[in-house]
Amino acid sequence: MKNPPNYLVRSVDHALQLAVMLQVEGPFGVGEAARRLGVAPSTAHRLLAMLVYRDFAIRREDHLYAAGPVLSLGGSSQSRTALLRSIAMPHLAALVERVQESANLQILSGDHVRFIGSVECTRALRVGNREGMVFPAHLVSGGKVMLADLPPERLDALYDPEKWGDRLDQRPNLAALRRELRNVRDRGFAINAGKTESGVTAVGRAVRGEDGRALAAVSVSMPTSRFSRDRLPELVSALSLTARDIEEEMGGAGRPAPATAPYGS
Repeated sequence: MKNPPNYLVRSVDHALQLAVMLQVEGPFGVGEAARRLGVAPSTAHRLLAMLVYRDFAIRREDHLYAAGPVLSLGGSSQSRTALLRSIAMPHLAALVERVQESANLQILSGDHVRFIGSVECTRALRVGNREGMVFPAHLVSGGKVMLADLPPERLDALYDPEKWGDRLDQRPNLAALRRELRNVRDRGFAINAGKTESGVTAVGRAVRGEDGRALAAVSVSMPTSRFSRDRLPELVSALSLTARDIEEEMGGAGRPAPATAPYGS
């Protein structure tokens, strides 16, 4: 279970957010970094310079910053994740408008999920930004809907006791997990009721690729005091609309543009 530290060191938090952006989204400039963090360009420049110094980033000839040796990922994975996030963010914002709760975009990374996009609602009592955070997949609503979509042999491989080493005490009971994931498949959504943060409840739904497999998940998170089973139809419906819109746009982005008819034809 994760709770924010009592004394948040803002500059460290900002540097870590930038590192995650570099790793999962690809190159960006000082202006974009400043906008995303809500800081002055001079502050963003200093943070990026320190990431370069420690090999978390490199500064390219076009003055954009990219992931350095410490963070480097394969180019195809990086560009795909960046495309997914850029398409999804406006739809997350629309989801927040619909339900007045915070919304997130997650991807599966082994037996964990990474939050690659987050939009906070404006209510005084709300769940904060989760972007860049990593949680065990079997505990998170979005993680559950993505795990539920895996072939049985892939699920077995993820939770093979031999791979967990000194984390064996954190490994879920696989028989119980399979039963829960069957329910998730039947319902089409998953709930996380305080498993990763006390007082927070989340509902998640898969975002599917053109092959029908889950490529990501969208979720809404709220204080448990505002959640009730009566809200589920509204939340699931809103998540379904958001997932559908992201899926349609991702599908269009992956297809070649139609040929233009010759003039005068």
